[in-house]
Amino acid sequence: MDILLNVLADKRINENITISGSKSESNRLLILQKLFPEIVIENLSDSDDSVHMQHALSTSDEIVDIGHAGTAMRFLTSYFAANEGRETVLTGSERMQNRPIEILVNALKDLGATISYQDKVGYPPIRIQGTKITTEKVQINGNVSSQYISSLLLIASKLENGLEIELIGKITSVPYINMTLSLLTQLEIKNSFEGNTIKVYPKKEIQKQTVVVESDWSSASYFYSIIALADVGSEINLSAYKKESLQGDSCLAEIYEHFGVETTFSENSISLKKVKASTKEILEIDLKNAPDIAQTIAVTCFAEGVACNLTGLHTLKIKETDRLIALNDELTKLGATISVTDVSLHLDKSSAIIKNIAIKTYNDHRMAMAFAPLALRVPIKILNAEVVTKSYQKFWDDMQQIGIKIDKL
Repeated sequence: MDILLNVLADKRINENITISGSKSESNRLLILQKLFPEIVIENLSDSDDSVHMQHALSTSDEIVDIGHAGTAMRFLTSYFAANEGRETVLTGSERMQNRPIEILVNALKDLGATISYQDKVGYPPIRIQGTKITTEKVQINGNVSSQYISSLLLIASKLENGLEIELIGKITSVPYINMTLSLLTQLEIKNSFEGNTIKVYPKKEIQKQTVVVESDWSSASYFYSIIALADVGSEINLSAYKKESLQGDSCLAEIYEHFGVETTFSENSISLKKVKASTKEILEIDLKNAPDIAQTIAVTCFAEGVACNLTGLHTLKIKETDRLIALNDELTKLGATISVTDVSLHLDKSSAIIKNIAIKTYNDHRMAMAFAPLALRVPIKILNAEVVTKSYQKFWDDMQQIGIKIDKL
């Protein structure tokens, strides 16, 4: 489905939006719930990724296809590796079969797992023969995707001797590692993270409890962008959020102050209000702890005529698409002067936006959603718009609620 987003007639916005649970928290909790059935989950993400995760955890089929769901691929690799007696072929979409998994597979093999590649070495599909894992120490590079590390941490308490992970070199995406450890702590699973060493102790069972998933901060980023581009006085209330968040993307509240957006925290929600014009001519920020919001920030900067230097983006090369190249290509079509490396993005200050440009989404949900706020400036086309369901089922409904007119092409 291709769509045309038309410019808002009234750029002074006042709306209330409810966003479903964090995909990151939900997918971690779904693995933990399978290991500890005592857990009840509320406000679970309705994303395609979480739907794929639930199906994979409930099926008895040998072949498990998780589509585009990268988090599910990584978390399930460890889960099935430690599922004694279960043989599974874990596969996904064409793009998923070109996203690397070797670092995690090697770590699991070091622990005694039995995993083989069905096609290209280092990539899905993989055949996993579930086995009892008793080795309790493993090393893994600290600058890899945090999902590899979290994948190991999620099964660690169910291993006979627990697990000690030594992170080699510089550690990136620490908030996502801490999210996993915080959820373990919430479930009273003993763990520690000191220096470059993480330990998780074995736990046979936990007390029955209900865990309420906080709403997704990555999804909130698009509303921060919308308010940044809206008239002064515009306001959007989002639920359900909390100030002491486990999600690294909660840094949005501080970052978007540069665009004149003020965040007010209430008991179970946040209010985003445009209080003044953008305050910076150039935004320089390291996003190594929150790479998923890079696309949103880059588009906001372009629309607001703010130059930016974004660094810490090395993990964007192996997402649903090469997000740095995709940003470079699509922003250039809109009139931006932009350059990217494997780890960074530089955008010059812009003065005009070319209208009615068709944005390719590359099967990447965040490309579609990051560019949508440009409808507050110019009419814009989004190709393959249904891709947003990967993380945000109601995204286009919520855009219409705000007042953006959407026509199918």
